[in-house]
Amino acid sequence: MIPRKLKPFLCRMLSDYKPKNNVQDSYKILDLEEGCSLDDVRNSYHNLAKKYHPDSSSGVADSKAFIRVEEAYRVVLSDLSAKQKSDPGKEEEDQFKSKSLQHRHYLSFEGVGIGTPSQREKQYMQFRVDRATEQVLEYRQQRLESRYAGSDLSRAKDVRQSKKVKITQAVERLVEDLIQESMAKGDFDNLSGKGKPLQKFSHSPHIDPMTHNLNRILIDNGYQPEWILLQKEIRETIERLRKSIVASRRKLGEPMTLSKQKQWARICEQFAEDIRKLNKRVDNFNLVVPILSRQMVHFSTDKEILRARKTYETVLEKVSASDMKENDGEEDKWFGWKSSLMKWLKLAPK
Repeated sequence: MIPRKLKPFLCRMLSDYKPKNNVQDSYKILDLEEGCSLDDVRNSYHNLAKKYHPDSSSGVADSKAFIRVEEAYRVVLSDLSAKQKSDPGKEEEDQFKSKSLQHRHYLSFEGVGIGTPSQREKQYMQFRVDRATEQVLEYRQQRLESRYAGSDLSRAKDVRQSKKVKITQAVERLVEDLIQESMAKGDFDNLSGKGKPLQKFSHSPHIDPMTHNLNRILIDNGYQPEWILLQKEIRETIERLRKSIVASRRKLGEPMTLSKQKQWARICEQFAEDIRKLNKRVDNFNLVVPILSRQMVHFSTDKEILRARKTYETVLEKVSASDMKENDGEEDKWFGWKSSLMKWLKLAPK
């Protein structure tokens, strides 16, 4: 793809285009003086081309200015070539021949890519990577074909084996689909033994007798895996910590004085330290538990303290409600005695 801005310029290059600039104006456009060397001309053209090229990131990029620079460059090269022909003491003529212009490298990359030069370069690099990958795959395929070219029997055996594997997998998928369909219909709901505990020991002939006997001995002697013991210990520890912090809050009572507030702060600090130690045991538990869904999360100190406060408030509400009921009962008793006494006084003879 040729950029739209460069199409007119390339058309002029490929046609019999004759520049309009004279020699003196061309030197002025290139900021040079007559009698300069070929390297100076090339360096000046290279700098101006980067400055005015439409695809450059320069702020003064201008296609018209770039065309004028290119025309001046051609005129100066022609002038130097003519001087070289008239002066036999200089270098050979081929040194002054116009090499490929500096902007022509933007049209390289085997014609791959569109956009700016940097974008085309990235696309060309990706094209080379894809091409190299395809060549590697073709090479490996050729090696495999050449390796098994003379062994038709082995290839036929591989084909039969692959077909056998495909058939086995298809049968397994079909059986699994039939089982799932039957479970959805409820065909397995009336099986014998549903809802009953499994047997303590299975007498399957596929189990090693030594392993079976060892498992039976361990279970009979109360053996439990490590992760079960850790889980039980963690649950018991968190329940004990929760009860202890609620009991400590009840001992402080209401309202809390300044000394009681300091004491409560110390209790909370100790509780936070206990929770930190408990979370370490949770980490150890998560490392040994064999089931991913059984893993535990860390306990939050703030949430546990907030939970203890809510529990304490609930206990206070229950105690206040029971006290109000007792007071109401005593008032009812006093009112009953008073009313009976008044009735007796009214009925007494005067």
